[in-house]
Amino acid sequence: MLPLCTFMDASSVRTFCWWTIFCENSANYGRYMHMMNSIDGFDTKILARLQCDSSITNQVIGEEIGLSASQVSRRRTRLEEDGVVRRYRAVLAAEPLGFQVSAIIGVSLSRHSGDNAQNFRRLVSMLPEIQEAHVMTGDMDYLLKVTVRDLKDLSRLINDELLVHQSVDNVRSSVILETLADSNCLPI
Repeated sequence: MLPLCTFMDASSVRTFCWWTIFCENSANYGRYMHMMNSIDGFDTKILARLQCDSSITNQVIGEEIGLSASQVSRRRTRLEEDGVVRRYRAVLAAEPLGFQVSAIIGVSLSRHSGDNAQNFRRLVSMLPEIQEAHVMTGDMDYLLKVTVRDLKDLSRLINDELLVHQSVDNVRSSVILETLADSNCLPI
């Protein structure tokens, strides 16, 4: 690991905070590298099929790729245990459920420290409107994707939850007018 210079500008501190958070979340880096080397062509085919339809049976996958249902089951279990398959879920349509507004929100922290970043992470975990939260490089420290019922709810989220939080310095939001791509599928 490179030594940390004691003279750092704001951009360097932001990058250091991001790298520190990345490393904390990558404690199992060696395990993941080993796992990536053990994924073969059959695993890739299973994964490609699962990300299109996670409710598909092992029998159907096996018939499509030339393996028995029990072989697919063993591989699928290993992929789940190794964390390659993180979860199964239903993707719901927002509008029929009354969620009319989605937005992207950029957040800058007031201070770039580990404690402040942890405070913000706790805030994010308590707000169900936040569908995605990403640590960023550049002008914004975090990028959030949110879905709310209407503009009034978006205003409440920004003004009453984000801006008043002690870890937040600045918030910029953009309302999503139309979604052109939303597959969340990896190009495997």
